[in-house]
Order: sequence, then structure tokens, then C-alpha cells
Amino acid sequence: MHGQNTAPRLIYNIGELWTPEGKIAARGAAMQKIKKIHGACIYVKDGHIAWVGEEARLRAVDSAFSHEALGATPYNAEGLSCVPGFVDSHTHFIFAGWREDEFFSRAQGLPYMELHRRGGGIQNSVLATRSASLDDLILLGRKRLDTMLSLGITTVEGKSGYGLDEETELRQLLAMRELSRTGGPDIVPTFLGAHSVPLEFKGEPRAYLSFLTRKLLPLVKSEKLAHFVDIFCEEGVFGLEDSRWYLERARAAGFALKLHADEVSPLGGTALAAELGAVSADHLLKASGDHIAKIAASGTVACLLPLTAFNLREPCASGRRFIDAGCAVALASDLNPGSCYSQSIPLIFALAVLYMDMSIEETLTALTLNGAAALELAPHTGTLEPGKDADFLLLDAPSPAHLAYHAGMNLVHTVFKDGIPVWQNGRIPEMNIVH
Repeated sequence: MHGQNTAPRLIYNIGELWTPEGKIAARGAAMQKIKKIHGACIYVKDGHIAWVGEEARLRAVDSAFSHEALGATPYNAEGLSCVPGFVDSHTHFIFAGWREDEFFSRAQGLPYMELHRRGGGIQNSVLATRSASLDDLILLGRKRLDTMLSLGITTVEGKSGYGLDEETELRQLLAMRELSRTGGPDIVPTFLGAHSVPLEFKGEPRAYLSFLTRKLLPLVKSEKLAHFVDIFCEEGVFGLEDSRWYLERARAAGFALKLHADEVSPLGGTALAAELGAVSADHLLKASGDHIAKIAASGTVACLLPLTAFNLREPCASGRRFIDAGCAVALASDLNPGSCYSQSIPLIFALAVLYMDMSIEETLTALTLNGAAALELAPHTGTLEPGKDADFLLLDAPSPAHLAYHAGMNLVHTVFKDGIPVWQNGRIPEMNIVH
């Protein structure tokens, strides 16, 4: 979106504005601290927030409240409430094929990892994605990004990992690069070649990781196709020592690190993430108290994925447990074709408040500032403060508290990207369609 028409704009008559503050992740009790402004307005210049505060204060400085004097286009928010754009910091949105049969098998009691052991799971998505062209993946990704935008997601992380070979892994990353040029949410790409052991390397996880290290990491780095490297650290996939071996080499190659950790079994990936200084450790359903304390001390963001737990019929990770330990908690969707075909931000709000013991303020922080921190973007986005990207939402509700109160309901009325309204009343304004 950057680089489009970013003429100054004054968004006024905002009913109630909520935002966390800061350029680093909020940890522990700080996640509860939300700035709340009644009767707010936002002045946007060059795609960034130039001023935000009470409209009465701006009127006191300029008694005529003249947007002409500011050289700004006025936008009447008509009393709607406002929050920063949501940051979905963990998705697998570039894939082909469906796995609805697995969904119903799990519903009847078949465990997720048993499907994986039988040759299904990720492997089914690999077969379909290897067969998809670049244009196919771009078209599929575009539709999912449009849905994200309608849910208020203005920044999203996307992982590869459904190729497990050179050609398809690169094709997934190239699809994200092309999509990032056509508007919609900003995309942060992650290389997840270590998502599973492909059939070509069956029973030889270290040999496959050596292939990735030797062949793909240099290509991904030289072409600047991904900022992060991730690995599925789990029993039956990549063990603790293999994960450490691979991530150390990825870090040496200049990548920032992420881990799928302690989702199915308490293997210790949470502690490994802290040890290696990973930017985030994700899932963490089985993380032990000692290991939670380690990531709280390390600076690694704990990215919790309640939609996946919901779909797998597992108890959600206790956000309260992580926050009380002093962690920076982010929440994300984990949109993927197997364990969680959902990107429902409204359902995340409901699960966090009703089943993860998080307050509405902590949940908002987790989906904005801390989501941005999980992508190393907190200096630039995730809050409504001067100097940050003008990515924000108007909600069809008198207060952002309704994000949880209206359980599972999408309240997004208007999405602003770089200060430009790019989604209004359930549609993309024609002037902003750049497909």
C-alpha cells in the first residue's frame, strides 16, 4: 500500500479510540495499559499518523477546526469507535487444496499427529501445492487477503512450508512477493521449509535439514524472499537437537528465528526459542512453567493460537498464565488448510476473553502491538501514535470493548491503510482495487 496517494487526511468525530502505546512489546501487566480517548481525531500525513488526541484539544488550537488550514481531506467517523489495525503474526495462507476430510476425522476422535503419521496431514497439502502454478497461488492468496482485510487485518505473516522442495517453496514465497505489490495487508514472509520431512527424505530429518541449509537458505536470503526462518519442533517431525542445529545455521545466515513449539507434546521448544533468542515461539499449548519463565526473561514473544486449539478440541493456552509470568503475549490465527482453516479475528477475541482469562485490553494489545513485535515491526505499526503507519479501523460499535462482547461477530466498518480507506461497509472501494 505504501506509495499510493497519501494526501493529508483528518479523521474526526471518532466516538472512542483505544490503543496500546510503545515501540516494543508490552510484557506482563503492561499489556493491560490501553490509552482510551473519547471524542478523538487522527491527523494523517504522508501515510503516517502526525497527531492523535481529543478533538476538543485540536479545536482549542484551531478554533475554526479548519481542515483546509491543515491541507487535509476531512473524514467524518460519525461516532464510530477506533482501534489500530490487527496484526496476524502467524499464518500459512499460501496453499492449494483442501483437507475437509481430515477435519471430520478429527471431529470423530482421530488425533492430528496420527493423521500425520499415516501420511496425511501436511503431506496432502504438499501434493496439492506442488501441483499449483504461481498464478494459482496468487489467486488463492488474493482471496484470503481480501477476507483478512474485511476482518481488520492490516499486517499479516505468511509462511511457506507446503512445498518441501526447492521449486515449490520458492514459488510460495514468490507468490507472497507478488501479492505484496497489489495492495491489501502488508505481508511479512517466513521460510518454513522445515514444516515436515518430505517423502523424498523419509526417516532422515537431519539430511533434509542439511539440504535446506545447503540449497534453499542461501537462495531465499540472496533473493530477499523471507525475513524469518521457522521450524516445526515436535515429536515425529523435527526433534530438539535437529531444530537447534538448523536454527543456529539459519541465524548465522542472517535470518530472524521463529519456532512452532510445544504444541502437541512438551518437547522443550519453548526453552529452545528463549535460548536462541527467537523473535517468537508459537503454539505453546504444552509449555511448562519453567520454560514459560525462560521466554518471559528472554524477550521472545509468546504467540498463542487459540483457533487451532479450538479446531483440535484442545484447551486453549492460558493467556493469564503467560501474562502473569511476565511474557509478551501475541495472538494470531494460524490460518492453514489442516488444523485451522479460519482467520476469524472475532472468534479470537471471544476465545481470549472467555477461555484464556485475558481482559479485552490485553487481547487488543496481543492482536496489535505485540503482534507487530512478533514480526519485528513494533517501531512502525501496531499502535496509534505519531510517526507510526496510519493503519487503523473504525468499528460499528460504541466502544472497542464490543470486540469481545459481540462474540464472534465482525464489527469492522472501515479499514484505513496508510490513512486511506481501503475497506468500507463490507466492500473494497473501487478506487483502491489494484488486483
